[in-house]
Parts: sequence; structure tokens; C-alpha cells
Amino acid sequence: MYSSRSQIHFSAHRSRANRLYNACVTERLPTVVIVGRPNVGKSTLFNRFLGAQVAIVEDQPGITRDRFERDVEWIGKKFSVVDTGGWMPGGSELDTKVSRQVEEAAGAADLVLFVVDTWVGVTHDDELIAAWLRKTDRPVLVVSNKIDSERRETDRWDFLSLGFGEPIAVSALHGRKSGDLLDAILERVEALDMEPEPELGDAIRAPGIPRVSIVGRPNVGKSTLFNRLVGEDRSITHDMPGTTRDAIDTQVDTEDGPMVFVDTAGMRRKSKVDESAEYYSFVRALRAVDESDVALLVIDAHDGITSQDQRLAERIDAAGCPVIVILNKWETLDAEGREHIDNEMTRKLYFIGDAPVLKVSALTGKGVHRLLPILQECIVHYHKRVPTRDVNKVMAEAQQKQPAGSGARVLYALQGATDPPTFTLFVNRELPAPYLRYLERCIREKFEFGSTPIKMRVRKRSE
Repeated sequence: MYSSRSQIHFSAHRSRANRLYNACVTERLPTVVIVGRPNVGKSTLFNRFLGAQVAIVEDQPGITRDRFERDVEWIGKKFSVVDTGGWMPGGSELDTKVSRQVEEAAGAADLVLFVVDTWVGVTHDDELIAAWLRKTDRPVLVVSNKIDSERRETDRWDFLSLGFGEPIAVSALHGRKSGDLLDAILERVEALDMEPEPELGDAIRAPGIPRVSIVGRPNVGKSTLFNRLVGEDRSITHDMPGTTRDAIDTQVDTEDGPMVFVDTAGMRRKSKVDESAEYYSFVRALRAVDESDVALLVIDAHDGITSQDQRLAERIDAAGCPVIVILNKWETLDAEGREHIDNEMTRKLYFIGDAPVLKVSALTGKGVHRLLPILQECIVHYHKRVPTRDVNKVMAEAQQKQPAGSGARVLYALQGATDPPTFTLFVNRELPAPYLRYLERCIREKFEFGSTPIKMRVRKRSE
């Protein structure tokens, strides 16, 4: 198997993505937002609804920082549920940003689940959250969590003082009475008059809508770039490494149709990943790369290209999706520094060939406007399919112009897959590696695959 990249040639197929987007327009799902102070079990409840370990859970406060949205189905009916970080006003700068995200999510909710810790009881922070929720004028359902047995059922009545009616007792960890909670949620949202609009939860995961993952080392500006691309402070940014924990996806409507950007956690060497929460962040970041149509590798130009940047580039290359290198914080370099990093690109990232390189400032937005056209080129090439007749014509012309020698020949060829484009060559005997690279180059140049990786598979006639 062989993979390489070369110069991009622009080709735009917009209508397909637009048709897929229009097909996703349906009745809007009710939005249920989970809020509460840190470490009361919000993410555990979120995972319980989904029946999978989607949000990162750890027995310490502050694990969830960004909004995280998924669709839930219960007895044949759907709603959208949003996990949020712990509401901590008056804390650090990061706490304030997390709290602002919570407030924005709750302000747009059709129903708010106010999760409280039954073991701890009513706290001053719970009372502050209740006061804030009353100002939002959103319907609120109090969820009295961590009730693992009937003998603790009466403890939930303490939360009547919050002023939102009868609390519902659950154990998010063990699933106790989670069905009763889901019934109560449906009872409250079914009466809502939902206006038709794009069903973003399904649209984001619908086949055909391109996914673009933003990856890199911690604190290189991934979330700042993400927010710049989606046009809002959708992801928490802070000058502390490791701020993003989950892979956060947001759909953006571009001139070429809808596109999903996925902000991921900063990826470090496995030997440096010692916390379980950070480990699962690392795993989800790798999964986001594997599911992407294009990966944006963000590098801190001020720091230069590190060995970890090299390893991340290798990991993206192995995933088979196109990569665009983003040299962020370019404005911080002088002429000598810019020349130095240009040389480093050639020396340290040679194996990704002619992958596009953009020199930007995510903070100010300078240079970011050039990204979307290049993204569209990469996506079109990644999904391109070539007719078998044309592939064999190119093989015949290439072999006539330059035979392989030793009697080796390609008898038949076809494109067996896309994402990335994969070509299978049926031969009478093994092809030399340099000749296989020659054939790959002929395919790339003839069909204008740009820098998108191409896989070449060789099968002997006897196989």
C-alpha cells in the first residue's frame, strides 16, 4: 500500500452537499439542557440518556467545559440533550467562560434539567443557580441525583426550597429511575410548538456532510481557530493547556454547502497522558481524525515544529484523510523566524508532501479567509470517483510510455473505494516500488487529485 500527495487543483461540486443538507430539514427537536454546579453528575446523566460513554466522566469537578449535544430517543420519540460544564460564577477566568457557555445554552433551551447532589443537599451555589434560572424564564425540572435506594428517597424533598416543584429522584450512575425521568421530560416537551428548522444533531452526523477536525498539541490555538471558523465563542478558550476535553462539533453553512468543524483536545504523547479524563480526550481526538474528511493540523509557529507535531502529522497521514497545516500565531514571527519555520516544514514534515500550508493568526483572523476554498478542494478530491474505463486508459498509456521491465504488467485496474481514493491494480507479477510510484503519479496528475492521499493496492493474477 502506498500513499502520497501533490499540488492542489480546484474543483467544486457544491450541489451534492446542498441536497444532503436540504434533506435534513425537518421538525426541530426539543432541546433539553443539563445544568448544575460542578461534580453533581451531569455528564453521567448525559451518558445514561445516550446509553454510551460519550461525555468524559471523572470524579473531580471541572471535567466538562464545553457544550456537548446529542440526540436521544425514548419510546420512539426524540429530543436533543445538551451537557454543559459546571456553573461557577465568580471563580477564575476559565470558570467564568464555562459559566457563560452554560448560560447561553440554558437561554436557548426548551427545558432545563437542574441536577443537584442529594448526598450533599442544598448548597449556596444551588440557590444561586436557581435564582439565575428563574430569570431565564425557561421551564425547569429539578433532578435529585445520587439516590441509590428507596431509603434515601425522602432526601429529595429538601430541594423543594429551590422553587421548581417536585424534584425527580434518580441515580445517573446506576440508572435507577432514569426511565421515570425520561418520561417526565417527554411529558413536558411534547406540548411544545416546535417550528421547522434544520435538525442539526442529525445533520451533523448525516452521511455526505463534510467533517473537518482541528487537531494539534495543547495550547496552539485550536479552539480560537474553531471559534473563528464557526463565528461565535462556541468552544472555551484559555491560555492554559488542556482546556478542551471533548471533541466538540458545530455545523457551519458555507457558500459550498454545510460543513462540520470538530474541535478536539490537545494531543500529547501517550507517556504524558496520566489522567483518565485526559486519556479519553486523547482517544476521542484520534477518533475524530479517523472520522474526518479533512484534518487541520494546527502548529504554533512561535514554538516551531516539535517532535510531537511530527507524530501528529504521521497519525493523520495514517488515517488517510487530507491534511492542511495551519501555522498559527504567524504574526509573532520576524523575518528570520519565518524563514526558519519554512525550512523546518521542508525538513520535518516532508512525508506529507505538498499538503497545503496556511500562515494565519486565529486570534485576529488574518489569513483564515483563505481556508474554506482549500477545504472545499480537499473534500471534493477525497470523495472523487474515477470510471474504470478511464483508469485503465491511463494505465495503458503509462505502461506504453514507460514499461515496468522484467515482464511485469498491469492487466486491469479500478478504483475500489473513495475516502481516500483507493486504486487496485491486478498484475501478472510484483511491480517495483518506484514503478508503482510512477503509476500513482500518472493517476494523480491525470485526474487532478491534488494533495489528497491515494492508496495503491496490488493484486497478483493468482490472487
